[in-house]
Amino acid sequence: MSKHDWEACLRDYRTGQLSVRHLAAKHGIPESTVRSKAKAEGWQRDLTESVREATRIKLSRSSSRSEIAQGDDDDVIEEASDTAVSTLLEHRHAIARWRGISERLADTLVVMPITEDNYDRFGRCLNSGLEALAKAIRLERQAYNLNDTPTEQLKSFAELMAEVAPDYP
Repeated sequence: MSKHDWEACLRDYRTGQLSVRHLAAKHGIPESTVRSKAKAEGWQRDLTESVREATRIKLSRSSSRSEIAQGDDDDVIEEASDTAVSTLLEHRHAIARWRGISERLADTLVVMPITEDNYDRFGRCLNSGLEALAKAIRLERQAYNLNDTPTEQLKSFAELMAEVAPDYP
């Protein structure tokens, strides 16, 4: 009898939510073993799009439970989309915080007198604030699915967050 829960590992693999490395760590299985088993048994990440769609439905809050696909995969899709929704809501909260910081900087700059002694620092602060606001707006548009640009041409959320907050966990 196997000491690993391969059914749970396969369920997580099929959702496409975790890299093989993270999947192996989650289930306490060596990464090479997961890769070998997935290849040998022909595992597919066939629920990825269903999880994304269920996540979009939940985020829009306009869906009812009957809109989510019915069948054997319901529980897997439900669990994975719950995780994705939780992550995206955390991202939205972080983006809102960074927008607030950029707005506080703007409020400070509005009332700050510009003098010969501080115009260079004022300019750098203004430039940094504008860059932070532009990035926050891009992140918001991405997090709320308001982009006009196809998703594959956009930077990932992690890449944008790294630009705005390199030390953010």
